[in-house]
Amino acid sequence: MKVLKFGGTSVGSVSSILSLKQIVEKEAKHQSIIVVVSALGGITDQLIKTSLLAREGDERWRKEFDAMVDRHHKMIDTIITDTSERELLFNKVDTLFEQLQSIYYGVFLIHDLSHKTQDTIESYGERLSSNIVASLIRGSKWMDARKFIKTEKEHGRQRIDTELTNQLVKDTFKSLPRISIVPGFIAEDRDTGDITNLGRGGSDYTASILAAALDAEVLEIWTDVDGFMTADPRVIKEAYTINELSYAEAMELSNFGAKVIYPPTIYPVCVKNIPIRVKNTFNPQGKGTIIKSSIENNQKPIKGISSIKATTVITVTGLSMVGVVGVNRRIFSSLAANGISVFLVSQAASENNTSIGVKDEDAVNAVNVLNEEFKLEIEDGRMFPMYAESGLATVAIVGENMKHSPGITGKLFGTLGRSGISIIAIAQGASEMNISFVVKGSDLRKSLNVLHDSFFLSEYKVLNLFICGVGTVGGKLIEQIKKQYEELKLHSNLKLNVVGIASSRNAIFNREGLDLDHYSEELKASEPSNPEKLRDSILQMNIFNSVFVDCTASKDVADLYQSLLENNISVVAANKIAASGPFEEYELLKRTALQRGVKFRFETNVGAGLPIIGTINDLRNSGDKILKIEAVLSGTLNFIFNEINADIPFSETVKRAKEQGYSEPDPRIDLSGKDVIRKLVILTREAGYKVNQEDVEKNLFVPDEFFKGSLEDFWKNLPNLDTDFEQRRQRLSEEGKRWRFVATMDNGRTSVALKEVAANHPFYNLEGSNNIVLLTTERYKEYPMQIQGYGAGASVTAAGVFANIMSIANI
Repeated sequence: MKVLKFGGTSVGSVSSILSLKQIVEKEAKHQSIIVVVSALGGITDQLIKTSLLAREGDERWRKEFDAMVDRHHKMIDTIITDTSERELLFNKVDTLFEQLQSIYYGVFLIHDLSHKTQDTIESYGERLSSNIVASLIRGSKWMDARKFIKTEKEHGRQRIDTELTNQLVKDTFKSLPRISIVPGFIAEDRDTGDITNLGRGGSDYTASILAAALDAEVLEIWTDVDGFMTADPRVIKEAYTINELSYAEAMELSNFGAKVIYPPTIYPVCVKNIPIRVKNTFNPQGKGTIIKSSIENNQKPIKGISSIKATTVITVTGLSMVGVVGVNRRIFSSLAANGISVFLVSQAASENNTSIGVKDEDAVNAVNVLNEEFKLEIEDGRMFPMYAESGLATVAIVGENMKHSPGITGKLFGTLGRSGISIIAIAQGASEMNISFVVKGSDLRKSLNVLHDSFFLSEYKVLNLFICGVGTVGGKLIEQIKKQYEELKLHSNLKLNVVGIASSRNAIFNREGLDLDHYSEELKASEPSNPEKLRDSILQMNIFNSVFVDCTASKDVADLYQSLLENNISVVAANKIAASGPFEEYELLKRTALQRGVKFRFETNVGAGLPIIGTINDLRNSGDKILKIEAVLSGTLNFIFNEINADIPFSETVKRAKEQGYSEPDPRIDLSGKDVIRKLVILTREAGYKVNQEDVEKNLFVPDEFFKGSLEDFWKNLPNLDTDFEQRRQRLSEEGKRWRFVATMDNGRTSVALKEVAANHPFYNLEGSNNIVLLTTERYKEYPMQIQGYGAGASVTAAGVFANIMSIANI
């Protein structure tokens, strides 16, 4: 025998109630079943709303009532095809509505709504829906739950009389019909005979009581989701159905906002070791979630994440609390007496304060109650007035295996901290099955996402990328991400989610991820933007695992880094301005990233895709000391001095460097040595020395006057240098030497100069736009370490940026 319970959405529409019929009739072919049904979706809320309107003497109660009648009539007209059956059902339903209308009218006349009357009104939802289902399913028998679900009053509240109810259920179902239809939620006071109810979600409880009393094979809860999810799918797209849960895990998730099962449902069947299966009426083929006492292959420490919005934390504090017995008893007794539920408790070991979590709607009342309870202590200063902080959210991570997994709490705090999420209060029981904590309401989405991602509940690790700059490097990077996207998902379980793209004039955002096939058109059609708007938009999104990728050469964009890092957003920069700017600003960026637990990566600032900065960091981190750096760092200048010959003058090589994408848009940045100086400053800093650009000794090869005036003037005057360069080139060729613009750091002293290198020098055979770096260290003293390869070009620079992104993902 099985007990099947169908929720409001399962009877709320024609398609769902017909699906219910198919499910029930299929199950009934194999065994007897009891079907417990809720009111039509939304009807209980409408019953309550109508009663409140009637109590206030508001004539609109009639309109609400008529709407309920019309909805039920339309449902019957559509699903009951037999004329005589339909007429009979209309008579039953209309009789119930006449009773309900009379009750509403009485409330309207006397402007009074007692608990007894409210319970009676609310019972009509299930009485109506269950009669409809009983008529729809031929051969079924309608059973009145009031005859066998009995309650008793205790401390002003109705609770199940378990012993009496169990006996009545056994007696009622001694001869079990093939299909029994039972209205959920409603019961009857054993002493007065008044209609009572089992609380919102009480239909689940009705089904559980029946299953336990009759030793059912299984209790099936049919709802509108595929089962318990690892998190709220409306917040986390990657959330998935949990196949198996223990009773305790299901209870914890239900208590903390997972509205799949009414929490009291679990206890009766748990005692009898009857499994609960949660299924989806709209997807009956789905496996669903099975809830039972023991779970096989239960390896994951965390099963799911649940949350409660609209939380208020009230702090009760005072020196008089230390060592005084009974303070907490007074807190909870006074709140309970006023019907205020506490779902989280956090107490300092010093005993001088206790923080409690309540719903926002109960906050004002709770503060008043506690201030009154401790009025005398507050007046004489032994305690402080209650402090309440509202607009918060409570998050719970749940899993029985957490107690067998050291470091879960540490990982929890570290994960949230790196994402810039502050924990306001925390509670953890000795069982370690539930770790609950309170955060700002605005951080709830971010908290859920980062925890779901970090604790292996997500199928993929997610990095959310904001890409600024869609020129040569930025455009290539987007192409590379698009090309590699599926490969990373398949083999590295990594999802690179580009949630923002900005050009110099526009910006587009999408929390779910932008379409990289059509971003260019979307970007052109978007609203105008600027660096400040870009920053504000990124911070307002408050998205987890965020990485800002700067593929520009803009100082205004570089100025955003500090704010982004302070808000726990990692930065990957192809832009050299920040890392080569004033030393104090560079140092602050590095320190902020370290303190916030995020990354500041700028490998492509020097050598494009070459691992120069990473190698220097590895050497230093392993205890080595960088003594000297000799490097050809400008792919542009190396290209120019490799191209120059008798047929190609100096001015033409500069033009070719720009046309082929090796130089900056303004080649004067390269020819002035400014680009190399920036790179040398960055390498020297990473090597552990304090240096600024003005400290670099400059020995340049283009006269200063060529850098004055407009870019047009520069191109016009540049051929004037060709003759001199050709004469010097001829001499150099005769001597078997070549030009190389060399950056040097020697024990902290820095210089750049155009040098002549002989054929036996490592720099001599440097081809094309390649870069080369020689590192002399305490370990690599006699034979310096050499790093050589492509040092310019959009594709290799984009690849280097991509590698930095991957390093943040720890792939």
